[in-house]
Amino acid sequence: KPPKTKEEEAEDAGANPSSPYYRTKLRGLYTTAKADAEAECSILRHSLDKIAEIKSLLEERRIAAKMAGVYSDSDPPRKTMRRGVLMTLLQQSAMTLPLWIGKPGESPPPLCGATPASSDYVAKQGDKVAARVKAVDGDEQWILAEVVSYNHSTNKYEVDDIDEEGKERHTLSRRRIIPLPQWKANPETDPEALFSKDQLVLALYPQTTCFYRALIHTPPHRPQDDYSVLFEDTSYADGYSPPLNVAQRYVVACKENKKK
Repeated sequence: KPPKTKEEEAEDAGANPSSPYYRTKLRGLYTTAKADAEAECSILRHSLDKIAEIKSLLEERRIAAKMAGVYSDSDPPRKTMRRGVLMTLLQQSAMTLPLWIGKPGESPPPLCGATPASSDYVAKQGDKVAARVKAVDGDEQWILAEVVSYNHSTNKYEVDDIDEEGKERHTLSRRRIIPLPQWKANPETDPEALFSKDQLVLALYPQTTCFYRALIHTPPHRPQDDYSVLFEDTSYADGYSPPLNVAQRYVVACKENKKK
């Protein structure tokens, strides 16, 4: 007797999903779908790498132009830049910070969300950092700055105040520099890479270029969400401002003690 065809086997199996025919067919569909998903994932990761490469090249050109004193219309000298334009650029930088997408079982790397840099990390030229500097009145404050260079013999950075390029350059030790995140953390897959509720942080106050101490009010729930933070503010009865939104890009760990 000739062997049954697949069609005849399917007829014999009827609606029984546990029959050998349907199990084999389902296994084949799963295998195909898994291969297609892995191929799509590989293409997406390759595309993300290309985007990162393009951004790196653009940043290198911007730094080279800055060092040569040449500026484009889209990146004028910050000492002549209108306040609103600078704020818009800072918002765009936060929005375009890449989201970390790890492989299954892969932990977020240093500088992903709240994950700190390694102890021997040195920020590169052009990197944005939080820098602790002395203000005009002698007090110290944390400002948003851009790395100009790092001297390995003295272990000191030269940084420019992001708000006054060419006017305020500071030479600072490593302990006065906190590198900003290089990736956003995904709350849905890597919640451990985010600051927790009530954790003390330094956050960039909206529409300014200065970092102030704050408590995390609500961590991001989705990749595109900001933190909701409570800034320390003595003008309020409880010592904290109402909740304000700050992007992951501009929230870093605070090593200082909480105010009593």
